[in-house]
Amino acid sequence: MLRTHLPLGGGFFDGYRVHLLSTRAQLAAWRGEQPERPLHFVPTMGALHQGHRSLLERAGRPRAAGTTPRVLLSIFVNPLQFGPGEDFSRYPRDLEADGALARAAGVAALFAPQQEEIYPGGEAALTRVIPPSSLTAVLCGRSRPGHFEAVATVVCRLLALVKPDRLLLGEKDWQQLVILRRVIADLGLPTSVEACGTVREHDGLACSSRHRYLSASERLQAGALPEALDAAEALYRAGTVEAEALRGIVRQRLNASGLALEAVDLVQPHSLAAKDRANRFSLLAVAAHCGSCRLIDHRFLMSRLPIVAIDGPAGAGKSTVTRAFARRLGLLYLDTGAMYRAVTWWVRQQGADPADPAAVAPLLDGLDLRLLGGAGVEQQVLLNGHDVTAAIRSPEVTALVSTVAAHACVRQALTAQQRAMGERGGLVAEGRDIGTAVFPDAECKVFLTATVAERARRRAFDLEQRGFPVPPHEELEASIAERDRLDSSRQEAPLLQAEDATELITDGLTIAEVIEALDGLFRQRVPEDAWRPQAATDEG
Repeated sequence: MLRTHLPLGGGFFDGYRVHLLSTRAQLAAWRGEQPERPLHFVPTMGALHQGHRSLLERAGRPRAAGTTPRVLLSIFVNPLQFGPGEDFSRYPRDLEADGALARAAGVAALFAPQQEEIYPGGEAALTRVIPPSSLTAVLCGRSRPGHFEAVATVVCRLLALVKPDRLLLGEKDWQQLVILRRVIADLGLPTSVEACGTVREHDGLACSSRHRYLSASERLQAGALPEALDAAEALYRAGTVEAEALRGIVRQRLNASGLALEAVDLVQPHSLAAKDRANRFSLLAVAAHCGSCRLIDHRFLMSRLPIVAIDGPAGAGKSTVTRAFARRLGLLYLDTGAMYRAVTWWVRQQGADPADPAAVAPLLDGLDLRLLGGAGVEQQVLLNGHDVTAAIRSPEVTALVSTVAAHACVRQALTAQQRAMGERGGLVAEGRDIGTAVFPDAECKVFLTATVAERARRRAFDLEQRGFPVPPHEELEASIAERDRLDSSRQEAPLLQAEDATELITDGLTIAEVIEALDGLFRQRVPEDAWRPQAATDEG
């Protein structure tokens, strides 16, 4: 028989090598067994399905440091988040089946506590977490008052007990994900959040534990929900952006199928604020009822592929990590720094004064500058048909590139070219003004930087690897600091951190660790449900 209560230290499912923990003491003892390994946590209410399995398998994936994490699954049907007349008493509970799925997904331990372990003083004595009403009183929160406060409260309680390094949540419950991210950030809780894309069944219906309530005929009927969202997305791609029209086609399709529509909303994905029109990036969210089962689903509407803008000072390692990050995501790599280096090389070749904009401007007319190479291919820089990929990395070019790049004529010409390259999106661009001047509407903006001393060390290593003479370290530091001053003080598009960019300091981080951090920042802004790359890899 399955044991659900175990002595201090926990035990195993009969027949399964998965620790079963039912008390806080057992959890604490298990946590202390291998403190050197990262702990990844997936909280659920049980009745596990393939969406949960996807989360658990992702949780067990080795990260940049190469250490395989331990995965903890929790199963707790939280009474606080069920309103009057909802399905708390009949919510599906099958710990034996859940244990089998957990083992197959590589879970190390399953925490299945009783209510008194989570709320030892009872509900009346519980300190509750109240997220901002702007996030909880909209969408599903309109019909389920108090629901998201209860979710935030129980997740914070679990995080306090589990103390995981990483929390994994599904994008299917998008509003819940947005709220929990906000709560964790506002409270400064020491865990990172990783979101995983929605897993769907054969007809496109998002996996849900509550599908067990559906009869065979109702299950067929429920497939009309993703079909209605497909129709709305097709309408959007055909040029319709008015919220009422997009909501209207969903209403029409659901009414025709016999599903009872609860709500359909067009909102900004991260703030959940209502929108009258679907612009570059919007979320269409739907709640409906099929028999006794409440269904939710959503569709992200994007007018172009995502853009990542990575800015930062010279020597911060932008080119190295941006190239690898673009390869990982399956996006094109746009090395804007190489473009400015190519122009600088051309100015030197023509014998013009790099400091004189009047001498530089004529050299831009008819200049044929191309960056070749798609996702996963090393980029080649061609100028007037000549490969200058290696030549533009010489110390002579490096010493003059800030001077040439500061000219308004140069920045205007190259900015226009870069914007043209980004019209379709689908690229990772790096430089000094990508997030502020070139792509101010980029989905993800990062200011990648490092201390002057660290950048000087990297520059010395790069020169040595390329066979160039290596100046004294103090000279390199002074040169980098002066370049920072020039880049930050130029009149045309100075080096600045965009207001909505996230600073990432790379001192002490490996390239793999920086890429892992970039991936996390990217996925905070661009959900997997919005864009799943075909060519992405886990390299880096």
